[in-house]
Amino acid sequence: MNEFIEWLRNLFHVGLSDVQIKVVLTFLILLVQWIIKRILFQSVNKIQSSQTARYNWRKSISYTTNALAFVGIAFLWSNQFGSFATFLGLLSAGLAIAFRDPIVNMAGWYYIVFRKPFKVGDRVEVDKHIGDVVDISLYEFRLVEIGNWVNGDQSTGRILHIPNMRVFSSVIGNYNSLVDYIWDETEVNITFESNWRKAKELLQEILLRHAPQIYEHAEEELKALTGEFFIQNTKLTPTVYTNVEEQGITLSLRYLCKPNRRRVAKEEIWEAILECFEQHNDIGFAYPTRRIVSNAPQINRPFQMGEHLTQNTFDGD
Repeated sequence: MNEFIEWLRNLFHVGLSDVQIKVVLTFLILLVQWIIKRILFQSVNKIQSSQTARYNWRKSISYTTNALAFVGIAFLWSNQFGSFATFLGLLSAGLAIAFRDPIVNMAGWYYIVFRKPFKVGDRVEVDKHIGDVVDISLYEFRLVEIGNWVNGDQSTGRILHIPNMRVFSSVIGNYNSLVDYIWDETEVNITFESNWRKAKELLQEILLRHAPQIYEHAEEELKALTGEFFIQNTKLTPTVYTNVEEQGITLSLRYLCKPNRRRVAKEEIWEAILECFEQHNDIGFAYPTRRIVSNAPQINRPFQMGEHLTQNTFDGD
């Protein structure tokens, strides 16, 4: 390295010191690294049409060029510390003390990239925060938040910045880790006087028509994962379950859907249910009601002072 610096000094006939020349070379390395990165980014944008592929390529190029620039600068300045090994040792010790959290975040990034608890595009839950992963960087990953004050698992419009270190201390729920579908349920409450058998048959027909027809594809994905995970046989076809509660008979419609399609699927099913039940007078929705039963005789005159009306009041359906 000293010979190279001396060669530059003789080539350009400059009277700069070694440190000054190294500073200039450092800026040159960063400039070359930035130019190469821009060129590669433009090439990727022309070659790759997929947005996900472009994102992954851009991230890989950034990590690679940054690492090469760091190594080049380290070699350039290594003799200022006696040897390159000494330089790395001092650098590591200083970073470990002063930047503990960033280092742990970098370790979390390594875990995310190679262990893959989630990837860009997955819907995850971390510390009760739910969102779609839109970016994974060296120190944090970002989610487009869903839920919170918005119903139906739809976006709130906020970006959540979560440090990578959370993967070591938090339970991470991945909606897309096993297959790209999740179970959803829609509960329909009908009165005890309703023809519940007929209602159940109608709801089963609605499910088969309007529930997302993805269970066959989900079954194929589960079969492909049997060698990696212990997955017992699970019924994936849409079905209706019966339960009895205080307000009436509850018919639970269970079906598979994509995580980002829950609200749309539920809306289509509910609209079909409402249209169907309108045509059947022997099926009625159950809802909280109050009934008043009076044992007092019918009196067709105004009450007089001192008279009492006896009635029994109770809450029911």
